[in-house]
Amino acid sequence: MNLIETSNRLILSEMKFLILTSSAFLILLMSQITDAQTPKEFAEVWEKTHISAKFPSNVRHLDVKRYLKKLEKLGVKVEEVGRSYGNREIFQVEWGKGRTRVFMWSQMHGDEPTATSALMDMFAFLETNRTKKKWVKKLEETLTIRAVPMLNPDGAELFQRRNLQYIDINRDARALETPEGNLLKRLREEFEPDFGFNLHNQQELTTVGKTSNQATISLLAVSGRENGESYPGLERNKRICGVMIKALNQFIKGNIGRYDDSYNPRAFGDMISAWGTPVILVETGGLHGKDEMFLIKLNFIAFLTALQSMVDGTQEKADEEIYENLPFNSSGRLYNYMFRDATVVNYGENYEEFVADVAVNRERRRQETLAPTYVREIGDLSVYKALEEYDMLNYYLVPPNGQLRLGSSSKFLFYKKTRKIDWTEENFAEKHPPDAVFSKGIWIKGKELFVK
Repeated sequence: MNLIETSNRLILSEMKFLILTSSAFLILLMSQITDAQTPKEFAEVWEKTHISAKFPSNVRHLDVKRYLKKLEKLGVKVEEVGRSYGNREIFQVEWGKGRTRVFMWSQMHGDEPTATSALMDMFAFLETNRTKKKWVKKLEETLTIRAVPMLNPDGAELFQRRNLQYIDINRDARALETPEGNLLKRLREEFEPDFGFNLHNQQELTTVGKTSNQATISLLAVSGRENGESYPGLERNKRICGVMIKALNQFIKGNIGRYDDSYNPRAFGDMISAWGTPVILVETGGLHGKDEMFLIKLNFIAFLTALQSMVDGTQEKADEEIYENLPFNSSGRLYNYMFRDATVVNYGENYEEFVADVAVNRERRRQETLAPTYVREIGDLSVYKALEEYDMLNYYLVPPNGQLRLGSSSKFLFYKKTRKIDWTEENFAEKHPPDAVFSKGIWIKGKELFVK
């Protein structure tokens, strides 16, 4: 046997050893974590044990402090780490004692609240099950998790995107003009995390690819590289995204999108990735017919599935193509309400009647507030869809102010076409009560008349 053959055999022997050792390690690891939970089990646990008690959009800074008091009573470490521009406390929650570090932050945009409540439920679950479940115990020994729920308490109090300087904190990673942005950067530098989770909400009318399906959850493995080059941390995060997608598909298949991956040197997701902590962005949208609590549950499932994958070996074996094959988000394909084939009556200075589809959208507001609605589009909208559609072929649509215009209020009066009404008659609506009235997204009268 010559020297080359001997060398090749040694290399092959070492490779086989490494493969066998790795396989044995994974088998040993899995045998130690026999109680790993499925996504459906996470859903059932959340339904029975969640501490979140309000719709996320109704949660104020005081509510967050109450949640945090509950976590402290359970034994979770909570500390004030900074103050907002308006001098409100910003807190950090810590759980676990492992060498692998995970950093999560939510609500840097004040009107994007879902993940804040989900983080509270997540930490309550982990602490409650720390000694009850082997995989949670393994998680505690392997990971240290720190999270900043509600980074922008001032914006949350006003339910607005920006802070009290009216700066978008998520565009302040380079300039660092906000106390909240400075705090986030400092916390990352002190902790030097291996994983980052940037938690947001997106518009409920965001859709998956070229479909009209709402993007209920969108994910992005953030590159943090202007040239888009790949590297191990990014590839690992793509695999974790794949694990979350498989889990969420059991609840919202067809409603998961991929967030725009354009590089932005002012954004914290890109910069924290560039600073050495590869970030996963989670954006929560909406799902018609489901309330905000359902969205908390989806976040809870996604977070725990991702964390579990870090200790049970599934992350290492996951297929990043599951993530790569996700359609990118799109917009402009979906409306909140659509009135199909309505005969519009403009009875003001320029009287006219015409047939058109009328699309109406709703602005983002707290659940407890009646959200403003406005006319978004008029005309042939046959290629578009809405969350709620009504057949108006046999009805007149009459704007109370006399003229239907883009951006105008979406209060409409509806009359059956079989009725003979002189639209030029003064106070005709008082003399001839409408068959139906729609205002601010609510049917005040006559909803049962229409085919939805």
